[in-house]
Amino acid sequence: MANLAIDMPNVPEKKSSFFAKVDWWKLATHLALLFLVLLWTLPTAGLLVSSVRDKDQLTVSGWWSALTTTERTGGGRTADAAAQVLEDGKYVITGNLLSEDEKGRTLSEFGLTNKTFADNPVGSTVVPKAGGELTVQADGSYRWVSDVEFDLKRGQRVLYVAQIPPRFTLENYVEVLTSEGIDRSFINSFTVTIPATIIPILIAAFAAYALAWMQFPGRGILVAVVVGLLVVPLQMSLIPILQLYNNVAPVFGVEAKSYLGIWLAHTGFGLPLAIYLLRNYMAGLPKEIMESARMDGASHFKIFTTMVLPLSFPALASFAIFQFLWVWNDLLVATVFLGVGEEELVLTGRLRELIGSRGDNWEILTSGAFISIIVPLIVFFSLQRYFVRGLLAGSVKGG
Repeated sequence: MANLAIDMPNVPEKKSSFFAKVDWWKLATHLALLFLVLLWTLPTAGLLVSSVRDKDQLTVSGWWSALTTTERTGGGRTADAAAQVLEDGKYVITGNLLSEDEKGRTLSEFGLTNKTFADNPVGSTVVPKAGGELTVQADGSYRWVSDVEFDLKRGQRVLYVAQIPPRFTLENYVEVLTSEGIDRSFINSFTVTIPATIIPILIAAFAAYALAWMQFPGRGILVAVVVGLLVVPLQMSLIPILQLYNNVAPVFGVEAKSYLGIWLAHTGFGLPLAIYLLRNYMAGLPKEIMESARMDGASHFKIFTTMVLPLSFPALASFAIFQFLWVWNDLLVATVFLGVGEEELVLTGRLRELIGSRGDNWEILTSGAFISIIVPLIVFFSLQRYFVRGLLAGSVKGG
């Protein structure tokens, strides 16, 4: 019997498409993270752009319009009769409505009253009450011509609509950096921040080791107290601590308004978070290392200084960033415990004084904000590789 062979058509293998290979959940996660990064970065970018904008533009438009022409109303006054000259039998007064600081603006409309300031395009002629014909050009120059001699004690007021081209400058930074007392305020902020960051780290490191690896009665209660103190608002505890300090300080001959007081205050406010973070991190360290060290005769102090501290550096760096940022940007505690004298003002207090109690000089707030965050940015980027690792470990590990 003959073998029957059936020829099957060559069917190409079905290749998986690009969309089938995409991990849509992972892609969505990355897009969400990108959105959050942009969301947090956008205000900082806007602050940076605003800090280098011209003051006049900053007061009338947002940072997103920094590259567009800004429209603003203004006014100027012509020269009086003393400036007139005789040309071809006519009396002429010429000049420019724009001051030296306003050069570069382009006028689009003008007028002589509040109701007509935008009724006349530049290049046209109007008739003032004093007579003659007044012509204003786009660059602000004017020409006032009359058949009779001018008799003006004051020049004619001219209102206009000006188009201001984008202008970027460092004048805001120069104003802040050259203001009186800013150098002293920088020194005061460093004097407050550095000890107020180091002192709680030292105390918290010893306390965290004791709560993590030393057995003693009441250890669990102390851990619960530390956790409970995390939720106590600073504003609620500020006055009691201040009263306690004012009662105790004279006993030891310490002034009420002093650096020691603000160091102790920031130490007290920062210790609960520091102890909680470091204790959880240290409790997650390998138990075998501690037991081996104890078998070799090492004391708790030896284990703490030679083994636990080096291994806990990520957690220490994480808290150092938190504490440094908090103390550097603080105004409330510094005002209460240090005062507002010219020699005691920290950087945040100095910037508040520059802006004014009524916010009259608020335009320099953007440049002042960037000047104040320069040091925290340096600290953060120097320690940021330890930040996430120490923060996560301190949050999820327990002992």
